[in-house]
Amino acid sequence: MAKLLIADDEATIRGIVRKYAEFDGHTVEEAEDGMAAVAAVKNSTPDLVIMDIMMPELDGFSAVREIRKFSAVPILFLSARGEEYDRINGFDCGADDYVVKPFSPRELMKRVEAILRRGAGGQSAAAEKEVYDFGGLHADITARIVTVDGATCDLSPKEYDLLFYMIRNKNIALSRDRLITEVWGYDFFGEDRTLDTHIKLLRRALGKYGAHIVTLRGVGYRFDEKIL
Repeated sequence: MAKLLIADDEATIRGIVRKYAEFDGHTVEEAEDGMAAVAAVKNSTPDLVIMDIMMPELDGFSAVREIRKFSAVPILFLSARGEEYDRINGFDCGADDYVVKPFSPRELMKRVEAILRRGAGGQSAAAEKEVYDFGGLHADITARIVTVDGATCDLSPKEYDLLFYMIRNKNIALSRDRLITEVWGYDFFGEDRTLDTHIKLLRRALGKYGAHIVTLRGVGYRFDEKIL
């Protein structure tokens, strides 16, 4: 059981999510706008936040930026804004996932479970040192630090997960379905844009070393350690 914060200015949406979350055994707190969401994270320390974007007082993007100044709580955007620009902006802010309205409540809860499960697994994992170097690209998986030519990369939690999974499986062709299942932890529902958006963000963050991530047309991606 986890404590969820639902931030949405639509009472109907909050009610639907609350119903399914409580059915799954979670406790729920609600916020009607971005300012209230930031305050709730500070005061009640939820285990996960479900955040709308178009809200009064403070929009979801701004609220997440404020939250990221003091908390690493997992955040899932739930919004009617589904353009690629909005998704990229959401992940850039530090979100862990992005679901577009109208949505399936059961799918939403599966994604919530996946985020919570991965978080719990990360806390209990053995702290054995795991470091990889590819020229100027340094990935310290144990410490969750990535540097490019000595400069630290500011990646979102899911970007770290995706990059580390690909590095651990370097030189192996990874299908879209496998990446979605292993990195996101839920069944693939057809939103391959989520994966493509993260790949685009990773390549941009890694600069010239983004070339290590090779697109396999019709298959998926591969992290090639000898591409440079």
